[in-house]
Amino acid sequence: MSDLTSIEHLRHDLTVFMTNETGATIQITQLTPLAGGASRESWLVELMMDGQPEKLVLRKDLPTTLHKEALTRRQEYEIMQSAYDADVKVARMRFLCDDKAVLGMPFFLMDYVEGVSIGRKVMTAPELEHARGVLAEQMAEQLALIHTIPANQHDFLAPPAEGMVASHVAIQQTYRLLDHLGINIPVFEHLLRWATYRAPSDTELTFIHGDFRIGNVLVTPDGLSAVIDWEFAHIGNPAEEIGYLCMRDWRFGNDHLHVAGLSPREPFIQAYERYSGRQIDRQAVDW
Repeated sequence: MSDLTSIEHLRHDLTVFMTNETGATIQITQLTPLAGGASRESWLVELMMDGQPEKLVLRKDLPTTLHKEALTRRQEYEIMQSAYDADVKVARMRFLCDDKAVLGMPFFLMDYVEGVSIGRKVMTAPELEHARGVLAEQMAEQLALIHTIPANQHDFLAPPAEGMVASHVAIQQTYRLLDHLGINIPVFEHLLRWATYRAPSDTELTFIHGDFRIGNVLVTPDGLSAVIDWEFAHIGNPAEEIGYLCMRDWRFGNDHLHVAGLSPREPFIQAYERYSGRQIDRQAVDW
């Protein structure tokens, strides 16, 4: 099947779905694939609904599968709705479908939000120079809001088992991943043993985005416009989220700026503490 034929099938099936959902006259004028991850397919959907222009984003599964820790489309939809209700900068959710017969895989539709998510462009585009100066502070504010989302209203978000803390869960997940990939390298085993002996014992648990970094935020010339890609949301410790953001992988060559290549770590943590009202253990972040 050609790409053009596939797009026309998608246009038809999506038009039927939205007509049934809304009772409105739907005309999809443009379908544009958006850059995305390896296991999710995203499209910009431009349409007329009863003669009024709308811009939505379609997010649906691909036939491939993500790591089993990832959420389903329904779960991600519900999480993003909770984030929206908590005043996090996130797209407004619009439609959800679990029926694979409609588009071949589960999907949802949400409002389109302007912004760039490609990390290299965020870090280098001249028109985003001002955004780079304010983005770290804005990310600290959004992270503090994210950690206020009530985790107990979602049954599919399970806290660590009794007697375990978030650091123990992280170690177990790493072991499972190595086993799944068939990796048996002594240095990894040594490092995980080291990490086990030194695991933080902090018992504080909050809702966690799980993949909070440049690349999963949308950025305009004014700064952060939305937080995206919530499929790894879970219950964890806030230091976990900050440590992940400070990984060298997300600095795009600005290694001296530990927070996403944008800011030194300490001012970011202080901003997070100011917005969240909690104190962060720096050693736990390092771990």
